[in-house]
Amino acid sequence: MITRIREVRRSRKLTLQDVAARCSPPTTPQTIGRLETGTRTVSVGWLNRIAAALDVEAGDLVRLPDREDVPVAAMLGADGAVAPRREQMSLQPRPVPDSVAITVSAGIGDYRAGDQIWLSRIPPDAIGSAMNRDVLVPRPGGRFLFGRLIGREAGKLHILPLGAGQRQLVVASPPWAAVAVTLIRSL
Repeated sequence: MITRIREVRRSRKLTLQDVAARCSPPTTPQTIGRLETGTRTVSVGWLNRIAAALDVEAGDLVRLPDREDVPVAAMLGADGAVAPRREQMSLQPRPVPDSVAITVSAGIGDYRAGDQIWLSRIPPDAIGSAMNRDVLVPRPGGRFLFGRLIGREAGKLHILPLGAGQRQLVVASPPWAAVAVTLIRSL
């Protein structure tokens, strides 16, 4: 089996030691290195452990014949576009469990017409983790509110809509919220 463990690890900017420590139970950097190079056989158990440590699906670590990898040609930084020092592959976006999406029909805030925003639903007790991030919350009558979560107090969420000059709105005790995690934009 040909794996992509090294490419995924490098794309996440992690060292062998980082991945070894994140494994459950932890292992050694040498073991991760042997699994990357094929010196040691990668079992399904190891594949699942390493995928969890890298926060990806196990399928992302295996080269599949029906899925084409996208090589990273350049890295864009403050000094412009430069070639990567080592061969890298780009990971295709995948939805996380309990995802929802928004399609943008007209540009607003940082979003353009044609964008897709993938969001991950979070329960009411975890909404505080989305502070200062873009969230979607349901409102009565089948409506929704999308904007930046700027405050939370006594079950009420303070959300700033994305349009210029908008005033914050308060939503009381929403049953759920979804935080923006992935932007898909065609150029």
